[in-house]
Amino acid sequence: MVKGIIFDADGTLLNSMPIWENLGELYLKSMGIEAKQGLGEVLFTMSLPQAARYLIQEYHLNLTEEEIIDGLNREIEEYYAKKVPLKEGVRSFLEGFRELHIPMVIATTGDRKNLEEALKRLGIRNLFEGILTCTEMQTDKSKPDIYLAAALQMDCDPDEVIVFEDAYHAIVTAKKAGFITVGVYDQANDRDLAKIWNTADVYLPGYDDFQKFWWSMTEKGEDEV
Repeated sequence: MVKGIIFDADGTLLNSMPIWENLGELYLKSMGIEAKQGLGEVLFTMSLPQAARYLIQEYHLNLTEEEIIDGLNREIEEYYAKKVPLKEGVRSFLEGFRELHIPMVIATTGDRKNLEEALKRLGIRNLFEGILTCTEMQTDKSKPDIYLAAALQMDCDPDEVIVFEDAYHAIVTAKKAGFITVGVYDQANDRDLAKIWNTADVYLPGYDDFQKFWWSMTEKGEDEV
């Protein structure tokens, strides 16, 4: 019996990957500099300090690493506060779980402040029992700590909780810890699509039909809960 839900944020709840894919281009554009083709792919796997050093070297910026990091963070903060959308159809899933009185918690590697701003603007912050961040817990999703803490917050065992994730490594971690895993499609993880498909308990190409999804998860449908 499913008693709790854990959602990842970026790429799972929020269609936020465009800011990470286009961050360098947006930052340079704010200074009137045209980015070279393929910059997004170069920066996508870099940390902000690495990205700052790359931009200084590649675009001959007369700025310190700290100034560039501040500028990149401003672009990120503005995007979450004013622009980032929910993934298409996810609101119907959130409302479906709420109607079933199943608690939901967010477990994210992202920044709490940015996420809180986005959730409040989108009108869904009140749907979640809590938000756990890897930064605050001093962990990452190669370890199950954040999922276990979220389950504990809902007073659930792992096998009673569905974890929605878009990243392959996170799905592996949650599944090994005993959680029910749902792999959510996001274009940013196309390279791992086959592995996600074959690893997750359920693969979700889109949030199209909550009732069909719930029936497949409970076998007998929502009356089981």
